[in-house]
Amino acid sequence: MLDIQEFSVRLAAPLETARGTIDAREGFLVRVETDRLSGVGEATPLVGWTESYEECREGLNRAESIATELDWGIALRKLEAPAARHGLSLALADGRANASEKPLYQSLASEERTVRSVPVNATLGADEPTALAKRARAAVEGGYSAVKIKVGTNGVEEDIERIRAVRNAVGDDVELRVDANGAWTHDQASRAIEGLAALDVAYVEQPLPTAELSSHASLRGNGVDIALDESLATHSVADIISADAADVIVLKPMVLGGPDRAIEAAHACREAGIDPVVSTTIDAVVARVGAVHVAAAIPDVRACGLATGERLATDLARDPAPVTDGEITVPQTAGLGIEQPPI
Repeated sequence: MLDIQEFSVRLAAPLETARGTIDAREGFLVRVETDRLSGVGEATPLVGWTESYEECREGLNRAESIATELDWGIALRKLEAPAARHGLSLALADGRANASEKPLYQSLASEERTVRSVPVNATLGADEPTALAKRARAAVEGGYSAVKIKVGTNGVEEDIERIRAVRNAVGDDVELRVDANGAWTHDQASRAIEGLAALDVAYVEQPLPTAELSSHASLRGNGVDIALDESLATHSVADIISADAADVIVLKPMVLGGPDRAIEAAHACREAGIDPVVSTTIDAVVARVGAVHVAAAIPDVRACGLATGERLATDLARDPAPVTDGEITVPQTAGLGIEQPPI
């Protein structure tokens, strides 16, 4: 049986996107129940990253019409909408892990090991230098060893001054990352990278618009690694690897279509000499904790963008993966490790 339930969770603060302001995240809880499997997944679409809410619902309805205990693989293959596929894939993965009495990350990993926590980065917005430096220092004092700062909303020179203020505030041992969200031109990105390299910035995330794979490739090798994130909404991991466009790829299981595809992508990244980092699309607790398990299944994963639970004012269940001292807890009970969502 495949059960699909609508839900909505409120954001703690509005999320500004290119398509407008988002005050809530609306999606579907996906439950698989058979004699052998019992698992839950989440499909929370985000237009611009995945399909629309209506397309997600249609995809899940089609999967429901063909899914039987023997036909889960067929249902997954026929699901092209990534958020819908993520919901079903995560529910099946949770069910298999529950059946084997293993935490989900152990069920996903190629070799069994115990992972108690995964490092995460703090994310800071586009504050003025003094306020930004204060917030960065507080994050480091709170245990974060990696800090990501949003850039691209001001001029390049102002952004560099903001990052210089952060570097001076946190010292040389903290990994700094910047995220331009595709806001720069190639010339702006080149100038920014020159200044950021002098500040020992680890990587710049999505410096250019998503379509420009060859232009991203030309930015590499200049002292700051290039990470691609939004590009995965329009290009496959294989395309990015083939274009030699990135040193780091940010993997969002919801965008890729499920934890299984995220693990496959992480293996492909490692084989190509690219670092995988796992992140979310500001999801509810089921998808968010699923992403934590994906990160835990990747050996020696660097700090991930998973500390997003505080972005929600309401949620579906208690979060079993709190952040402490810059690390997010990996649940050790069977499956996802989430108490059954109440709806």
